[in-house]
Amino acid sequence: MDIFLLLDIVGTCIGLVYLWLEYNAKRSLWIVSMIMPAIDIFLYYEKGLYADFGMAIYYLLIAIYGWIVWNFGLTKQQPAVNHKKAYRPIVKTPTWQIPLLTLAFAGIWALLYFVLTKTDSTVPVLDSIANALSIVAMWMLARKYLEQWLVWLVVDAILCGLYIYKGVPFHGALYGFYTIIAILGYRKWQRMLKA
Repeated sequence: MDIFLLLDIVGTCIGLVYLWLEYNAKRSLWIVSMIMPAIDIFLYYEKGLYADFGMAIYYLLIAIYGWIVWNFGLTKQQPAVNHKKAYRPIVKTPTWQIPLLTLAFAGIWALLYFVLTKTDSTVPVLDSIANALSIVAMWMLARKYLEQWLVWLVVDAILCGLYIYKGVPFHGALYGFYTIIAILGYRKWQRMLKA
């Protein structure tokens, strides 16, 4: 079996575990999200998905941040009661952060696009858009913002097509599945927020 196909399959299986953990708002998603980049770094570099290659490094760093925030980052709205451990709750994205997140996306997209046009990337526009949105979405996930699912919906739809086009079919199918789960995850987190 081709090593790239094997990495594609293994990465897809790990991605499904990660998705289930995120869907259910399980803290252990951060452990899995530290494992996934190790596989993806090699695969993405060899397939010429350079922004995704760089994203794998970011994913590792944000996974460490997310683990810390979800385990130890209490908010003013959710203080520890009677010295018992209280974990970060699901919250809506603060309105004042939306323009900042939009500016962050635009700046990251411009930088990634500029870098990718200096490589042999054949898909610099979509690759840079998807990865800039992913950076924002992962930060929102680390903060446990409900609307992170809406950002992932766009990312997943773009990456589904991009991976199929670039010859990484199992990851393409995974991101097609992620697109559906992003809709279901948003609804589930809405219910969890209300509860």
